[in-house]
Order: sequence, then C-alpha cells, then structure tokens
Amino acid sequence: MIGVVIPAHNEAAHIVTCLQSVLRAAAHPELAGDIVRTFVVVDSCTDSTAALAHACGAETICVTARNVGVARAEGARVALAGEARWLAFTDADCAVADDWLACQLRCNTEVVCGVIQIDDWTGHHEAVREDFVSTYTDADGHRHIHGANLGLTAAAYVRVGGFPPLEWNEDVALVRALIDSGAEITWSAAARVVTSARVDSRADKGFGATLRAVSEKVGRQYASSTWAQSVLAGPASGESGQT
Repeated sequence: MIGVVIPAHNEAAHIVTCLQSVLRAAAHPELAGDIVRTFVVVDSCTDSTAALAHACGAETICVTARNVGVARAEGARVALAGEARWLAFTDADCAVADDWLACQLRCNTEVVCGVIQIDDWTGHHEAVREDFVSTYTDADGHRHIHGANLGLTAAAYVRVGGFPPLEWNEDVALVRALIDSGAEITWSAAARVVTSARVDSRADKGFGATLRAVSEKVGRQYASSTWAQSVLAGPASGESGQT
C-alpha cells in the first residue's frame, strides 16, 4: 500500500484541488495493483477542511497540535499501521503531477526529494518571481527539501524515527537524518508539485515565509531605487529646489 499524507490547518480553499490531483496520481497506470490511501491530517481546523476531505474520499485524522511535524508524523503512523510500504508527502495548498507517485516509485530508491513550481504569482512583484526562478535549481541533482514533495520507503522512515515534532523545517530534519543514516536519496526534477505562492503560510518559517522575505527585500530595493531616482532627477519643472 502507498500512503499519501497531507497535513492541513484551515485549508478549505485548497484541499479539494489538492485531493483531486492526488486521485489522478493514484490512478496512474504504472501503479496498477497498488492500493493508494490518502490521509489528511486535520490539525486544529475551524473550517470545513475535514468535511471536504472526506467528501473527496480521503481518510481524515484529527490532531490539535498546530505543528506540522506532529501532523506529518501522525499521518505516517496511521499509514504505517495500515502496512504502507511507501510514504508520500505533500501539502494542502499544492497540486501534484498526474505521474507524481509513479515518478517517485520509478526512481527505485529509498528516498525521493522532488521539486516545486509556482504557476500563479498573483499579488507578487515581478522581481519576486525573477528571484525565485534565478535561484531555484529545477533539475535532477538539486538539493532542495520540500515536505510538499517527498517520498520514501517505510523502512527508511522508521529507521530514522520519522518526522520530529517541529513547527517548521521538519522536512529538512528528516532528510538530514536520512542522509546521516546512509539512505539512498534521489534528488529528482521529474517528480513535480505545483505549490501556492501565498505569503499567509501556515508555518512561520516555511516556503511562504521565504516568499515574504523576498517580497520585503524587493520592496526595500524598489523603494530605495525610486528614492534615488527622484534625487538624481532633481526638483520638478517650475520648482527652485530651495527651501
């Protein structure tokens, strides 16, 4: 059995799109004969996330931790209890590729770290998109770690003790432990996930926080550039520039 684990805190606006993408990935012909169970870990939700997930056919697990590490670990625990041989993780504001699970298994390795892409930059300055594109390695051999695009064998997960109970960077901590354990890791650009460019992220120091930091940097640079241009231009026509 393949277990897909999705932590969610008040994700009613995104969870249906996410689960529809997972259903398509689970129906990929290369997975013929493999059962795929999807577990949405509903963490301290006050909206309709759980009901929507259930309506999409996902299994829901309720926790009150407000901690993504705890949520991922609980989803993995339930999946392992159901005898999952492969664990795949994504986030509720993401849409996985139709061949997402097939690509992970095709790598024939213990761990697959995939890449993310952003298709909608609405609300961001163009410079934010340019910064991401210029600094992100979207190619095999990258070294990005995303809880939104991660897969591994049950044996490798159990060997390192699973996700630590961290509010952020739980994915980084897990992969570092896997590296230390000598796990075979494939850094793949074939396993793809589209994620949100929202800055009101659920984790204080997750991907959304990175985008916030870039947006703030761009804003400061833009403000500084505008001020410098106004100084260099001098006083407007008809003004003496004297006080």
